[in-house]
This record gives sequence, C-alpha cells and structure tokens, in this order.
Amino acid sequence: MHVRFREVDPFNCWLWLRFSEVPSQGERNYVDGIFDSWYVLGRLGGFNAESMQVHEEGDELSWMSYDNDESTSVMPALMHNMGQLEYEQDWARCWVDLGTSDGVCLDVLINALRQLDSDLVQIEELLIGGVNDDWPVEDHPDSIFPGMS
Repeated sequence: MHVRFREVDPFNCWLWLRFSEVPSQGERNYVDGIFDSWYVLGRLGGFNAESMQVHEEGDELSWMSYDNDESTSVMPALMHNMGQLEYEQDWARCWVDLGTSDGVCLDVLINALRQLDSDLVQIEELLIGGVNDDWPVEDHPDSIFPGMS
C-alpha cells in the first residue's frame, strides 16, 4: 500500500483508498470496521500525543508510575466528525473533521490499513487530503468550515 499526502485541511479532509480490484461486500465490511473503530477512538480523545506516558516509558512497563494528574491536565484532542465511507468501483473515500486530534491519529489509521492490506484486502494506495478530479466532492454537510477543500 502506497501512502501519499496531498493538501490536508484537518477540519475538512478527504481520505481516499484505491483497491487493486473492486472490493467485495465482506472486504468493505473490514474497511468500514477499521474506519468506525478509528473514529470512536478519536471521538473519545484517544489520539492525544500530549498524553502518551506509556509510549514514552519504553519497553519496561512493570511497576511504571503513571501520573494521573498529568493525564487529566492536558488539553483534549478530539476528532470532531466523520462521514460515511463511500465506494465507487475500485475507490473508496471518507470525509473527516480531525478536530484537535494529533497526527498520531493518521499513523494509527495507516498502520491498521497496512495490516488489512497485508492480510485481507489489497489496497494499492491511501491518499490523505485533496480531491480526485474523476470523483468530485461538494462541501460536506457536517463541515464546520465549508469551502476550504
């Protein structure tokens, strides 16, 4: 799976997937499941790089001292909204408002899609941001800042 970034507006961002062939309904269910799970984690503030104490601790986690006060004092990093995944031939697209979530949210999505590509559904390309000329977009109805594609 090739990952490519185009112009990214975190509040009005399209994610594009190109498959090696038209995905079956079962394959679509896997892709939909990844996006739904990813959104729930983002909506609940899971993608907050300011609160990654366990990651920063390294590989020795036994008896780690977790600072609960630190974890509650960081600014929230919440994903605001996500549209329905749409499919057309060998393409899929999804609109997202990443809100204040950190870039780690995209790393998590990329990692999950890479594993899906490796195990179940061959994904040729993931495009983050921008638009495709052959599948025009309109302002998403849930966009807080329309006209900023």
